[in-house]
Amino acid sequence: MSDEQIIQDIISGNKDAYRELVEKYQRMVFRTAIGFLHSREDAEDITQDIFIKVYESLKSFKGKSEFSTWLYRITINTSINFANRNKKNWLLQSIENLFDKSNNEKNPLELLETSERDHMVREAIDSLPDAQRTAFVLSKYEELPQKKIALIIGKSEGAVEQLLNRAKMNLQKKLNPAVGKTSN
Repeated sequence: MSDEQIIQDIISGNKDAYRELVEKYQRMVFRTAIGFLHSREDAEDITQDIFIKVYESLKSFKGKSEFSTWLYRITINTSINFANRNKKNWLLQSIENLFDKSNNEKNPLELLETSERDHMVREAIDSLPDAQRTAFVLSKYEELPQKKIALIIGKSEGAVEQLLNRAKMNLQKKLNPAVGKTSN
């Protein structure tokens, strides 16, 4: 069934159609959210919030773009807003994860090193300007082509390519000193 038909069925009150829409796009929304939030729990919560927003605003979807493009925009905006509000909690979560008893395969030093490295990568990604971060997350986490990213963020393919190149350069600048390498 096409997205347009599913949407019409939902608007007509068909709850099974809403379930079908959620099942079709839940993984996409979750993967995108986790790219911004770096926390499974937060990404799951945001995914639920996003589908509530979608349900409530489905009547305003005009079909001028693909439904997935509209959904990506909602996901990106919701994720960025959540991330900006909750940056302080991430350090605490990293510390909690360090002492998580379920990971018995690594010794405490290895856990600390992994946690620190993960935290530095998350911080580097989070410090990117919103447009670069969005293009980076859609490219690396969602593995979307530049053409699709351009549609989602409303920029040309060339602009997306520049955003990705700038994101890569910024990440290298931020992460190279942390891993003991010098940039060329």
